[in-house]
Amino acid sequence: MQTTESVTLTRDVEAAVIPVGTRVTLQKGEQARITQSLGGSYTVIVNGNMFRIEGKDADALGFQPEARPARPAGSLASTEEVEKEVWSQLRTCYDPEIPVNIVDLGLIYDCRVEPLPGAENSYKVDVKMTLTAPGCGMGPVLRQDVQNKILSIENVDDVSVELVWEPQWNQGMMTEAAKLQLGLL
Repeated sequence: MQTTESVTLTRDVEAAVIPVGTRVTLQKGEQARITQSLGGSYTVIVNGNMFRIEGKDADALGFQPEARPARPAGSLASTEEVEKEVWSQLRTCYDPEIPVNIVDLGLIYDCRVEPLPGAENSYKVDVKMTLTAPGCGMGPVLRQDVQNKILSIENVDDVSVELVWEPQWNQGMMTEAAKLQLGLL
């Protein structure tokens, strides 16, 4: 959700500086303006600077901490079922500066789901993704978010997320829905 709610940090909390990705500690008592709360993380502005706070640290903002997605009960039996769930999880990953998921932004270039050799009902997922700008320091943060969410899927036991730069991302790669949401249509 897009918001502009102001809160006082209830404890020291680790955050990533946007867009460089540097890890810092925001101090208890500082005022934070929440500008985005999507996909289990929060984008906040503190002292004029933008930061990303992970959902597990939501209590520092006065909210319930985001629980790590639980693997659903029952086995996903086929590669197709696992792939469908992978795409579903990818749609819960957001660029901290843009209120559109990374799939609709066109940042996912390739996603392959394959059975792991010698393991019954166990899968490996390989994702190739890009960023809206090559110099964005949030790449490792987004890459880790993608990896964690895919690993939460039952039967997925190996995930590789590679950042690639060819072809270079452009707004034409976004879905029509993303363009509409961002006012580009």
